[in-house]
Formats: sequence, C-alpha cells, structure tokens
Amino acid sequence: MDATDPGNPSGPTDGGDPTHGGDADGRAARWENRTEIPLFLASLLYLAAYAVEVLAPDLPSGWHFLCLAVTATTWAAFAADYLIRLRLSGRRLGPAYVRDHALDTVVLVLPLLRPLRMVKVYEAVQRRQERPRLDLYARVIAYAGLTAALVGFAGALAVYQQERGAPGADIRTFGDALWWACSTLTTVGYGDATPVTAAGRLIAFVVMVCGLALLGAVTGSFSSWLLRVFAREGEEGPPVR
Repeated sequence: MDATDPGNPSGPTDGGDPTHGGDADGRAARWENRTEIPLFLASLLYLAAYAVEVLAPDLPSGWHFLCLAVTATTWAAFAADYLIRLRLSGRRLGPAYVRDHALDTVVLVLPLLRPLRMVKVYEAVQRRQERPRLDLYARVIAYAGLTAALVGFAGALAVYQQERGAPGADIRTFGDALWWACSTLTTVGYGDATPVTAAGRLIAFVVMVCGLALLGAVTGSFSSWLLRVFAREGEEGPPVR
C-alpha cells in the first residue's frame, strides 16, 4: 500500500525508514575515517606540548604560553570531535552513549590517553586499502607495544608533574618517573618509587589498568597463535620419513 494511501492511518513517517539508522552510522563512519588520522597527529602535538611544559619549566614565558595554547587548542578539537560524533549518531548524551563510547569519553577527560586510539587510526588507514598488511596477531602485538610506550611516557610525565615537589616523594626526577612507569606497566611493581599524592595515585591506577589490559592482549594473542600453529601441524600430520 502506498504511503499516501488514505487507508494507511499512520501516513509517511521518517521513523519507518529502515535506512534511517544506517544513514546515521554511515555519516559517523565517514566522519571518523576523515578525522581519525589528523586527530591522532593532534594528540601527538598535545603530548609534545605537555612534555615541554613539564620538562622545561624554566623556559621563557612566551614558550609556556605557546605550549598552553597548543594544549588548549588540541583539546578543543577533541571536544568538538566528540560532540560532532554524538550529533551524527543521532543519539543523546547519556549513560548509554558514554558506555558505548567509553574510550572516546576517557580520552576526552584525559587527553594524554588520546594515542590509545591508534587502533582506530590503523583501521582508518586500512579502509583505503584492500587488506591489512600485518597478520592479526602481529597487529595485536604491534598495537600493544606502541600503546605501552605512549602510555608509559604520558604516565611518567603526569606523575612527575604531580610528585616532583611533593613532601616525602620518591619520584624526584623524570628518570625516576620513567622507571616507575616501566615497572608499573609490566605489573612488576618493585616499590622503590611510588606516588604519594592523591593525583599521582589516581594516575598510577590508570597506568596499572592499562598495563593489565596490554599484558592480557599480548598473552592472549600469543596463546592463540601457538594454538593455531599446533592445530596446523596436527592437520598436516607427522613428517614422512
């Protein structure tokens, strides 16, 4: 029956279009594909400006103003991207949206973790090619390694900024902060350098969670690779003598 038929009491409605949600998803995907790489580069610029601000406190005031301007501008770009994604999705900002986009929300609140979206960057690059260049297991290990390096560096910067002037702090230099980040990410935790401030301990909690997640991803991927190799050898049978 035609939508304009008088016998149809509902009449034409946009809600009855089955492609309505698909169009929203398509617009959001196209936006993500276009902006993921530029925003990833912006996140590296944010990290560099933050590093200069933390590691070189004696720079002239003009350089500090420039670093603050860069961090503020890049964070504004992240916030605009978040709001545009929300609008393109056709949904309202609420607990359900935050839960479904947990990583986006976290990196908006903690911009230093924006490089965690490098997986999305790889996917955006691969959409323009026919197939991935790396095997799945190699990709997982590569992601984990790069993510660990970025999270460790960002965590060391953040903890050093909070701890270097705190009374009774064990982390006095950036070298101490790097050592702490390495031992925390690898879940070793020697205990010779620990945060004493509330902000430093909150950062430590985030780094520990990231370290556990990365360790689980690598060990799980390696185990799956071993199982696949053993299964392949079992299918091929023992070598013929």
